[in-house]
Amino acid sequence: MTDFDLKNYGVDYLLVNSTNKFLLEYVPIEENSVHKLTGFTGDVGDALICPDGKILLFVDSRFHIQADREVDHSKVEVVKLQLGQKINDEICIRIKPNSTLGIDLSKVSQARFEYLSALLNELNVIIKDCSTDKKCRSGEFVKVDDFKQIEDNILITKSEEISYVCGIRSFSYNYSTKVDGKLLIINGKPILFTDYNGDMDTKPLDEFEAFIKDIDLPIKVDKTSVNAQDYALIKNPVSIKSPIKEVKSIKTKEEIKHMKYCFDMTDKALKATRDWIYSNDNISEYDIAEELEKNFRKYGAKSLSFQSIVAINENSALAHYNKLDKNKILNNGDLVLIDCGAYYDKGYATDITRVFIKGEPSKLQKEVYTNVLKVFLNCFNYQITKETSGFEIDKLAHHIFDMNKIEGFEFSHGLGHGVGISVHETPPNLSKNEVAKTVIQENMCFTIEPGLYNEKEFGVRLENTCHLENGEIVSFAKMCFEKKLIDMSMLTDIEKEYLEVFEVI
Repeated sequence: MTDFDLKNYGVDYLLVNSTNKFLLEYVPIEENSVHKLTGFTGDVGDALICPDGKILLFVDSRFHIQADREVDHSKVEVVKLQLGQKINDEICIRIKPNSTLGIDLSKVSQARFEYLSALLNELNVIIKDCSTDKKCRSGEFVKVDDFKQIEDNILITKSEEISYVCGIRSFSYNYSTKVDGKLLIINGKPILFTDYNGDMDTKPLDEFEAFIKDIDLPIKVDKTSVNAQDYALIKNPVSIKSPIKEVKSIKTKEEIKHMKYCFDMTDKALKATRDWIYSNDNISEYDIAEELEKNFRKYGAKSLSFQSIVAINENSALAHYNKLDKNKILNNGDLVLIDCGAYYDKGYATDITRVFIKGEPSKLQKEVYTNVLKVFLNCFNYQITKETSGFEIDKLAHHIFDMNKIEGFEFSHGLGHGVGISVHETPPNLSKNEVAKTVIQENMCFTIEPGLYNEKEFGVRLENTCHLENGEIVSFAKMCFEKKLIDMSMLTDIEKEYLEVFEVI
């Protein structure tokens, strides 16, 4: 753990984020400030350093167990956000009135900054810019200015949107093909500021600040994707919703065709790994992950789309487990959950989750697996209309789980997310969140991944990435389900018909 002395920042509280200045979801662990501060290795979470030195770590339900296992509880209190709770609200209610909060404004979106500002203004809390890439000037505080609605020039800072618009990909980093930078489109002319060395004409990223400061034109920008530091550089900002976000979410025929190929290769890699697991003994989580990556490379992957989750028994109850324990051996009767994906030539992510069993399963293992499969089949066969959103499909998943309760097991996360250049893309979204109320449209790509988890036993999650084709949900993945883990007596006749679409071995 790293100590952050509030005196160095001249604040009463300090908000520490796990992202970077490009607001990426996955950043290298060595760049993750929350990890440095708390020891927590999860991808998503914020920490609040309080005046008494106590650190509050805010994590959603995917990371409750993991955070408890990883932090020093004498220094860090884990704040376990429940479904529906908003992290910004929970942070703000823990800040005392008439105090000062430090935030690295290069690591929060302008929209989030304004939301925090509105909440904290009621408490007379001042926000101070404590950006890590410049000296914090004592007494300099941030003020949100009003903007005027003006004509159409745009700044794009979200990496996947830049990569999409410019048609460029980079395989320089693990778990991403996005290119970082700032894209200005002025009077129809694109100007890309980046340190990426590609075929396009570009300007160095360090020239961006001076360049944009000299522009008097009104600049349109999406506050949810631009960091607050960049936003403050714009003389005349105009707030809009990104016009690229929705266009990017609706894939072209060519993109769909390519993604089908990518998932075919992913199926082959995962099935080869399944066969290897069943024909080898004394193998660990680490061994399985190594074999899986070898098989991905064999079938043409350029990199993984995220660090593979290989979790045996109780470790599979952690939705985003990331240890790959060399000493956790798969024995007879053990479950192993594998959540994995890869990037191929054109830089689109794949994502799939399967659960395997070494030897013969127990009655409980079959019951949990079959319940998760039941939910998957019904959600996969949801009757889509022109008004259907992911919110309704997620609601169906929770309803079926509630009707078939298994004591001690919970479904603790959203049902699915969009997939594209990023392995997590919005829209679409399948969850209880407001963002999930966006209508699912033709050629949108998304996961369906119900799960049940019990930290003392195990977890089961089954995930297929799908797309909407001619008004019906179609699966990219063809990977089989596990016959010996299915209790057919628990499935209705219609669910058995649904299952016939998929290979069961």
